Amino acid sequence: MDVGILGPLAVRLNGQSIVPSAGKPRQLLALLAIRAERVVTVPTLMEEIWGDAIPKSAATTLQTYILHLRRKVTAALRAGGPGCGPGRDGDAKEVLTTCFGGYRLAVRPEDSDLREFQSLAARGSTALEAGDARAASATLERALGLWRGPALVDVPVGRVLGVEVLGMEEQRTRVLEQRIEADLLLGRHASLLAELRMLVARHPMNENLAAQLMTALYRSGGVWRALEVFQELRRTLIEELGVEPSHRLQRLHRAVLSGEPGLDLEWERAQYAGPSLMRT
Repeated sequence: MDVGILGPLAVRLNGQSIVPSAGKPRQLLALLAIRAERVVTVPTLMEEIWGDAIPKSAATTLQTYILHLRRKVTAALRAGGPGCGPGRDGDAKEVLTTCFGGYRLAVRPEDSDLREFQSLAARGSTALEAGDARAASATLERALGLWRGPALVDVPVGRVLGVEVLGMEEQRTRVLEQRIEADLLLGRHASLLAELRMLVARHPMNENLAAQLMTALYRSGGVWRALEVFQELRRTLIEELGVEPSHRLQRLHRAVLSGEPGLDLEWERAQYAGPSLMRT
């Protein structure tokens, strides 16, 4: 089975899609796919599909959705030929199993783009902490390359999936920040400017991205532009949240004003030997 969550929902068995066209069964499959190999309880599935307005017929309707998914699994198994099983209902129940209090989708971790993303992200983060900025940049870029768009962009999202999607997008942003940090350590500040400007425009209250843009601008000779980024962030934070930038950003602002030598990191020396200024 191949499972794609990082973009439009894609679940294929023997090369055949088992994603239903109807919204609620699609929600159901998406949640089971995100929590693959774990039991998703019936109350959790009901909360996702109906929220607080759970109908009296919810249990029966949920079983109907499960049956619909198993029929698609059966069709995919049958299409796979004799070596993939005859497509009996029992085979489908091995793929989408009934467990005590819920259901579980049988998916190997290596068959899910979400699990692969998380594995690469962990490896990239470890490389960055170990001082290997080049390996970190390459590994984190591979992780980001798995994304085909916003997570589950074609799936109706209820309360439970909403939290899951938010968590995935936050992971994506963190990996992106780490990849940019690795690239800054490799002296790639000039090539990062366009990407960072776009990201800061999209996330005007993200202090990490603002700090990275300030650093890249400073190293590229744009001191006054770096100061402008700080002022724009400060204005946005005060208007939207009524707070000043963090002490970390204020220290970076002072470092830019004073032309602190530590901000001028020559690429030949750009090996990660400890926390960068942006992480202090």
